[in-house]
Order: sequence, then structure tokens, then C-alpha cells
Amino acid sequence: MAKEFNVPPVVFPSGGNPGPQQRRLPTAPFQPPKSSNPSIPFMSFDIGSAAASTSFSTPQFASTTIGGGGSTGFEDEPPLLEELGINTKQIYQKTLSILNPFRVKSDLHEDADLSGPFIFLMTFGLFQLLAGKLHFGIILGWVIMASLFLYVVFNMLAGRNGNLDLYRCVSLIGYCMLPIVILSAISLFLPGGLVIKVVTGVFVIWSTRVCTRLVVELASCGDEHRGLIAYACFLIYMLFSLLVIF
Repeated sequence: MAKEFNVPPVVFPSGGNPGPQQRRLPTAPFQPPKSSNPSIPFMSFDIGSAAASTSFSTPQFASTTIGGGGSTGFEDEPPLLEELGINTKQIYQKTLSILNPFRVKSDLHEDADLSGPFIFLMTFGLFQLLAGKLHFGIILGWVIMASLFLYVVFNMLAGRNGNLDLYRCVSLIGYCMLPIVILSAISLFLPGGLVIKVVTGVFVIWSTRVCTRLVVELASCGDEHRGLIAYACFLIYMLFSLLVIF
């Protein structure tokens, strides 16, 4: 026998449409609460108010002043070569003094430097490279050995009175390499044999005379041993000239 359930009857209002009391109103999407602190605009999700309250300003950089004067930017900065200790005017004057073997200005070489010698040595190596000879390492090595040789020989001759330091030896030998550099450039156009040997002898004597005079005038007690200093300088530049001949 089936069991009966008591179900209350469903009553629909007249007209078939629900009344205003039973109509479901649409709910708005989720909106996070606004910040209670108005001084922090980025914490508020109101884009319009945040954009209106924040404004970007161009940063202002303070100009550097020296001594309370006007603004000084890169205009008052020293040139890059001066900051590196390279005096192009001094190198030019020293080069001109080497070109005249009869009027060598020794006072220009009192301030020793390595910028000019480095330029001459690299130029010498470049001309040797044009001749098909790769001698950059040999040239730099021989300059160091020649400077040590001249430094030891002179200080042994002068004894305690010798004041020729190694730094000045490198500077003098490097600057007096200018005639050998010119020889390496000329040898590219000269035939071999007796002609190149005679020209090489002239340029070796040129370098020897200039270097000997500079060492004698710049170092104390150099005049007493002029002959031995000249012989040492002759051996040094004769060794460099062999790179040009052979």
C-alpha cells in the first residue's frame, strides 16, 4: 500500500509574473573599500582621483660651482691627454730637438716621459711590419735591455756621483730612436747591398751623437766619460739597425 505525503499546494499570483516583493534585484560587482587616508592616492582604487592627485615633475639637477662662481660643467675639465700625463706640445718640441743633431736642446729632456718613446717604438715596429718583419716584441725587449745596459755602464763609471736613473735612460733611448725610425721608413724604398749599409751607418751615428750629448749634459760626471758613453750608445743603436738591414 503506497504511503501518502502531505505536500502544500503551490499558489502562483495572478498574471503569471512575480510581484515587486519577490523580484530579485541585480547585485553590483565587488568593489574594494576606498582608503580612509586621502594622502595615499595609490591605495585608492579610484583611478580618476589618483591620476588627478599625482603629477610628474621633471627632476632638477644642481649645477656644480667652484668658488661660488657661475655653473661649471665639462667646459672647465682638463683635456684627457693632460689627465693621462701626455703633453703633446712637449713631445713635439723634443722631437724637433732630436731632428737637429748639432743643436740639441737638453733642457727639454730634463722632464723624462715615456709617451714619445712609445710612439717612436710602435712606429718603428709598424715600418718593420710593412717590410714583412714582425719585431714588436723584439723591439720592446731590446729597449728594456739597452736601458739597463746604459744605466749600469754609466753608474759604474760615475760611481757614487751618478744620478742617471733608469726611467730617464728609457726616455732618452726612446727619443733618440727617431733616426732609426726614419731609417726603417727609408729602407722600404732603398735597394739592398752597399747603399743600405752606408745609409744605416749615417743614421746610427746620428742617434749615437744625440743620445751621448743628452746623457752627458743631463747627468753629472758625464763629460769625464764621454767616449765610453758614446761607445755604449753606438752599440745600442747598431743593434737596432740590424733589424732594418737583415
